[in-house]
Amino acid sequence: MKKQLFKLLAKINKAVLPSYSKQKLDISKASKFQMAIIGWRWYVTKRALD
Repeated sequence: MKKQLFKLLAKINKAVLPSYSKQKLDISKASKFQMAIIGWRWYVTKRALD
């Protein structure tokens, strides 16, 4: 059940949130908001793959 929820969240993230890797964002120059988005996407992806 949990894994399905995170897979759904991962699909929503992919559709809604920006992909900073495609934009070649330098993480050392990212704002706190951008870092929060990166962290959220990482968390959801990790949970969806476990």
